[in-house]
Amino acid sequence: MRKVAVFCGAKTGPDRYGKDAQRFMGLCQQRGWGLVYGGGRVGLMGVFADEMLRLGGEVTGVIPEHLMKWEVGHTGVKDLRVVNSMHERKQVMYEESDAFVVFPGGIGTLDEFFEILTWKQLGHHNKPIVVYNPGGYFDGLLTWFSRAVQDGLYAEEQLNLFQVHHDLDRLMGFLLRETK
Repeated sequence: MRKVAVFCGAKTGPDRYGKDAQRFMGLCQQRGWGLVYGGGRVGLMGVFADEMLRLGGEVTGVIPEHLMKWEVGHTGVKDLRVVNSMHERKQVMYEESDAFVVFPGGIGTLDEFFEILTWKQLGHHNKPIVVYNPGGYFDGLLTWFSRAVQDGLYAEEQLNLFQVHHDLDRLMGFLLRETK
């Protein structure tokens, strides 16, 4: 594996999320994996980028032009790609990444997760997708998936298109197995 994409919030949330982001970047950098992320300097996005930069790892940021105008782009990232739209951002992140990890975030994070999950469901890729669920952050979403299966709106086997992990070591173990 060369690069892992992280979908996460433009807000920081509890301290634990930032510490987990830093630890995850350390684990990735130890393996020589680069980071692909949404290009921001704020929130968890900024924590991920700052930590990987501090560790001397490779960082690719992808940010829509309108967000650069709002001055939220991370100007310390050498490979910062400014694109025209959110859709183009997701396309470039997909092309540059070998795996996807979803950290806590808001609606934009879910948008990124659902798009990459839909592409996998449709057979456009077979890259690993992992939802990191610290403290049960995504439990409500997982309940929704169960309900969709129960009501016949989502096939149970499609739940295998992504993994859920509450622990970073297990998450890394999964990525190591899936990207050999």
